[in-house]
Amino acid sequence: MTDTRATLTSLFAAERALRDAEEAFFASAEPEALSQSIGDATKEALALPSGDERSIRLYRLATLASELPGPEPIEALLSILDEDDLSARAEAGESLLELAYDRFKEVASAIEARLERKHDGPSMEELPFVLTEVFDPDPVPLVARFLQHGRADVVAAAIEALATYGDPTAVSKLRPLQKDARTVVVADLEAEATIGELATEAIAALSPEPPPHRGGRPPQGGGGPGPGRGGGPQGRKPRPS
Repeated sequence: MTDTRATLTSLFAAERALRDAEEAFFASAEPEALSQSIGDATKEALALPSGDERSIRLYRLATLASELPGPEPIEALLSILDEDDLSARAEAGESLLELAYDRFKEVASAIEARLERKHDGPSMEELPFVLTEVFDPDPVPLVARFLQHGRADVVAAAIEALATYGDPTAVSKLRPLQKDARTVVVADLEAEATIGELATEAIAALSPEPPPHRGGRPPQGGGGPGPGRGGGPQGRKPRPS
């Protein structure tokens, strides 16, 4: 018991030291200079070999980046979102979402730049979900651009994000994909599905429900999802948590 209490005391002291260090960091220079240091430190951390040191640095940098202005923190978070380390990626997703709520135009511009240069990292499967957490301004036009990505998993992520977001205006963006035969693994089902199948299911989920039937032969088809299906494509990947 004594050893356990001593360990807890050490943990409390470490937490206090971390808070003091963060306060000292934010007080050490102007915000613009701090942003630059975050960008530089992120590049240094990404150059380290995989392991605890790399993971610890990237996680803490992702936490700090959400508090700072300028393009450097956004670029740092997007880079961390490409990492294999799940804890760092999750923290980067949360921090990027915080920035998107307050500075959507800046975040959107950085994401657009990645789309234009056909970036293909793991972040491209996460960003549609980050964007659809923001309701104002409308994220659909930017998320729809992910539907043109060359990698099927990115397209599937965008379809799922749009279906979950629930805006029927996305239907026109999804229709051209209905005959797309590329396949992806649907994690919830542990089975494959084509992009066309996912797009068709999303369109059904986003389409208005047909009017109530009033006698006679029931109408064929309809705007809702098919029997046994949910309100959109089955999940492929967890959203940033």
